[in-house]
This record gives sequence, structure tokens and C-alpha cells, in this order.
Amino acid sequence: MKIFDKLSQYQASGSFEGWMKRIIVTQALMTLRSHRHLMMEINVQNETDFKDHSYELNQLEVADLREMVESLPVGYRTVFNLFAIEGYSHQEIADLLGITVSTSKSQLNRARNTLKEKIASQTITKTTING
Repeated sequence: MKIFDKLSQYQASGSFEGWMKRIIVTQALMTLRSHRHLMMEINVQNETDFKDHSYELNQLEVADLREMVESLPVGYRTVFNLFAIEGYSHQEIADLLGITVSTSKSQLNRARNTLKEKIASQTITKTTING
């Protein structure tokens, strides 16, 4: 509905798809802000505590990866999606979410490490089952 409400504001200076995407992302972030208790989960764990796992993506299905991303804490998932999927910079993410650039970078790093652990765990499980 927001797109239709703001249609008169579209100036045809860029792609219509990009303009719509910006409205959708902004609305989603405003919804997150209005539910502050869901907003950011910052884990003050030292980044060096994560083990480096080797993993094989070729054994994972797209649905498995999507499920892993969806299982991330809200803060990790939000930053990961904005950076890795939507292509926003850390500065843009910080501005959109009302956080610092370093928090954005930290959340992305922790999301990646969590996904690496999940992928490694699933790969080990599949190897054991199929082994």
C-alpha cells in the first residue's frame, strides 16, 4: 500500500524497481524499529572465540541455506540481508537501523560465523548419514 500511496512522489530519475525496493526496505525497517524488543541482539562474545570450520556448499540445498539465514537472531539476519542480499554499505545500514558502522560490521561478522558453524554442522551430519 505504501508504494501506491507514494506513487505521486516517483520522479522517474532512476529505476522504478529500485524506487519500490527502497520503500519496501524502509517500511520493513520502520516496522522493526516500532518493535524495539526485536531489533538488535548484540552478543559481546569475542570474535576470536569462533572456530574456523571448513564446509562444503555443494552438499547444501537452497532451502537449507534459507532456513539457516532465517534462524539467525533478528539483528544478525537484518544486517546480513541488507549487506549480502540487498547490497547496502555498512554506512547505509547504520543510518537505516540507527546503529554505528562498527555495530553493523560486527553483526555481519557474527552472522557469517554463525552461518559457517551451521553449514559445517549440517555438512558433518549429511556426511555421517550418507557416509
